Amino acid sequence: MLVHPQFNPVALDLSPIGVPLAIHWYGITYLVGFGLFLYLANRRIRQPQFAATGWTRRDVEDLLFYGVVGTVIGGRLGYVLFYKAGYYLQHPLEVFAVWKGGMAFHGGLLGVLVAMALFARSRKRHFLEVSDLVAPCVPTGFAAGRIGNFINGELWGRPADPSLPWAMVFPQAGEPSVPRHPSQLYQFALEGMLLFVLLWLYARKPRAMGQVSGAFLFGYGVLRFVAEYFRQPDSFLEPQPLGLSRGQWLCVPMILAGIALWLWARRRAAAAPTAQPA
Repeated sequence: MLVHPQFNPVALDLSPIGVPLAIHWYGITYLVGFGLFLYLANRRIRQPQFAATGWTRRDVEDLLFYGVVGTVIGGRLGYVLFYKAGYYLQHPLEVFAVWKGGMAFHGGLLGVLVAMALFARSRKRHFLEVSDLVAPCVPTGFAAGRIGNFINGELWGRPADPSLPWAMVFPQAGEPSVPRHPSQLYQFALEGMLLFVLLWLYARKPRAMGQVSGAFLFGYGVLRFVAEYFRQPDSFLEPQPLGLSRGQWLCVPMILAGIALWLWARRRAAAAPTAQPA
């Protein structure tokens, strides 16, 4: 049975040399995620279906800026509304205390969707063209974030059989003798690396506009739904219907939306008139 190493969340503390700055591992993982997005998106715009419509490196950089803003605002508001609405209703000023933590993926996703819509409008591009470009470039950012969760020893898993070779005790959980699933690493592998590989391979060939986005919604929803069986639900949440977690219920509309979008895109492409040779 393993024990979480309890890493120092501060990767580099400059205060001993008179600089009031501490660089956290979690911040580094965010930077890694953004850097991977730039690299992958710049590879995507060189693919024929995007190169033909004039995408540039400047577009990718601007899109990243929109996405960062959408992630931060949407992730924070999602946490406030989806998970602790009652608390923040009583303490409204703490909504802005982002340094205390509290971000929600599903809220971040909604924020990114709004940001992409604004970007698409500013560039006079179809929203689904933008989302199809972005979708395969996102899971590596999820993977980086989950490594940050593991380093911080947060979002630990449910209790596990002590005979499980990688069962891990998280002293931060307040139960130092209870082995748990290292669910952060499960999510790194599933909704991070596995989803990236599947989407990247799927998106290498030209697809009907909207199909890559639909595949992303479906794939993330399914893989996150599975991972939630191993992740310990937040203690402040009430039991959810059917024994599912709040995260699983939030994945259901993603899965359904992904299926609907993929089927709609396929029908739309099939119904489009094809050019006849002269």
